[in-house]
Amino acid sequence: MSSDGSQPSDTMAERSASPTAKHWLLLNANRWVVTAGLMLFVFIGLLAVARVSPVSLRALMGSADPVETLFQALTTALITGVTLVVTINSLVLSQELGAVEDQRERLDGALEFRTDIEESIDAPISPPEPASFVQAIIAASEDRATDFREAVSESQDEELKERVDDFVDNVTTHADSIREDLEEADFGTYEVVKAALDYNYSWKIFRARRIKNSHADSFTDEANEAYDDLLESLKLFGLAREHFKTLYFQWELINLSRAMMYVAVPALVVTMGMLLFFDADAVVGTYLGVDVLVWIVAAAATVAVTPFLLLVAFILRIATMAKRTLAIGPFILRDSSRGEDIEWE
Repeated sequence: MSSDGSQPSDTMAERSASPTAKHWLLLNANRWVVTAGLMLFVFIGLLAVARVSPVSLRALMGSADPVETLFQALTTALITGVTLVVTINSLVLSQELGAVEDQRERLDGALEFRTDIEESIDAPISPPEPASFVQAIIAASEDRATDFREAVSESQDEELKERVDDFVDNVTTHADSIREDLEEADFGTYEVVKAALDYNYSWKIFRARRIKNSHADSFTDEANEAYDDLLESLKLFGLAREHFKTLYFQWELINLSRAMMYVAVPALVVTMGMLLFFDADAVVGTYLGVDVLVWIVAAAATVAVTPFLLLVAFILRIATMAKRTLAIGPFILRDSSRGEDIEWE
C-alpha cells in the first residue's frame, strides 16, 4: 500500500457525482424558493396541457363537472394529508419526551460528551453555540494534525514524512475553509450542518489509519501518541456531526409542521371557495390564447397543492442528507468524485 489514492474534493457538492444544479436544488436552496419553483412548474404544466389538449375545459364542463370533482378531492386530501403529516412529525418529536430518569441519562451523556470535547480541544469549557462548538473541534483536529507532522519530522522513513505532510496539508487547509464557513452561521439554518457535512472526516480517518498501517515500524512513541490524539479528535467530530444532524432534522420537522399550517389554511379557503362560489359561466374571454377559465382553475389548483409541494421541498433535503450520511466512520456508500481506485497492494 504505497499510495493513498486520489484525494476527494473538500466540499460535499464537489464530492458528489450529481450535477451542481441538482445538488443545489436538493440541499442548498431555500425550501420556500424550491416550493415556489414547484408551484410554477405545476401552474405552467396545467396551462401547457390545456393548450395542447384536443378537448377544452369549457367543453368538458358542458357534459360533466371536472372542476367540482377536482376540488372536492383536493379538499379531502388537503385536510387528511396535513393532519397525517403533522401527526407523524409529532410522533417523531415525541421521542424527546420521557420520564425524568430518561432525561437525566440524556443530560449525563451530553455532559460526558462535552467533557471529552474539552479534553480534546484543551479548553476548560466547550462553546455552547453549535457553530462555535464545531469550529473548536475542527481547530483541535488541525492542531493535532500539526503535532502529528512534528512527531514524524525526525523519522528516517522519507515516504512516511511525505505522506504525512500531504495528509496534514489537506487537513489544515480544509479546516481553515470550514471554519470560515462557520463564522456567521446560525443553528436552525442549513449553513451549520452544511459546513459539518463538507468536512469529510471519514476519509481523513481512513487515510490516517492507512498511513499508520503502512509505516507502523517507523512510528515512535511520540508519533503513536500524536496519531491517537488526531484520530480521537476526528472521531469526536464525527459524533458531534451526527448529534447536530439529528437536532437539525428535528428542527426542520418542526419548521415543516408550522409551514404546512401556514399554507394549508389559504389552500383550504381556495378549494372551498371554488366549490361554493365558482361559476364557470360567469368567466369569459381568453388571455394569451388560453381560456380565462383555465387560468383560474390552474391557479386555484396550484394553490391547493402547495402544502404537498412544501412537503416535497423539505423531504428532499432531509432524505438527501440522511442518504449521504447513513454510515458513520470511513465508509463510502455512494458514487464519489474521488477518482481513481485505491491501490491496496
